Amino acid sequence: MASFQLQVNGRQHTVDVDADTPLLWVLRDELKLNGTKYGCGIAQCGACTVHIDGMPIRACCFPIGKLAGKNVTTIEGLSVHDDHPVQLAWQEIDVPQCGYCQTGQIMTAAALLDRNPDPSDECILRAMKGNLCRCGTYPRIKNAIKEAAQTKMS
Repeated sequence: MASFQLQVNGRQHTVDVDADTPLLWVLRDELKLNGTKYGCGIAQCGACTVHIDGMPIRACCFPIGKLAGKNVTTIEGLSVHDDHPVQLAWQEIDVPQCGYCQTGQIMTAAALLDRNPDPSDECILRAMKGNLCRCGTYPRIKNAIKEAAQTKMS
């Protein structure tokens, strides 16, 4: 085991884990940030998506040893009062059904809008492609992203 310094949601943390420990388990087990979900464990479903330096990544397969000097943002750190435009649009459009994938969906959508504040339908589909929703709420997800884009632009 080794000691690692992490910047998560604007706060400095020290954890003692193996360098190959996935970020997901550090977030959930060591830091008790349970908003990021475990889905598949092989970076295929998107439920565990967080931001590393603003880019969406799959925390289930990202080793903690590769985080030196990087900033991690989880769903808990996306906004102080759950009022990020994407979170508000998710509520307005009533996106979730079972809700399990929604953390990863929201984090991916927020990263998309940071890079492209007015994405086309094709851009949205391309960005969200790897995030699976077993309930099939894809049309509501797309509509919520478009709503959030409008909110961010006004």
